[in-house]
Amino acid sequence: MQPKRTKNISREKKEILLNTIGKIIHEKRKKSGKGILLHSYEYDLSSSSLSLIEKGKRDPQITTLWKIVNSLDMDFQDFIALLVQNLPKDFKMTDD
Repeated sequence: MQPKRTKNISREKKEILLNTIGKIIHEKRKKSGKGILLHSYEYDLSSSSLSLIEKGKRDPQITTLWKIVNSLDMDFQDFIALLVQNLPKDFKMTDD
């Protein structure tokens, strides 16, 4: 029986990912000309959650992230492509 291998995600890598997600969301929302309260109200989002996500302080669930991305008039695939472009080159969440 082979031993179970676990790969932990480093805190630093998670922070890079969450900050990059937050930066993209913040920039897209600001470009729309809407403040966080108005945007949250119009799209039935929690303003405190959106604020924390934009600051990279909250790890959003996939359903929440999808809803936010759609509220920014983006396709989720386009958001992921933009995310990959903005992450450091060859970024991986786990170490091989």
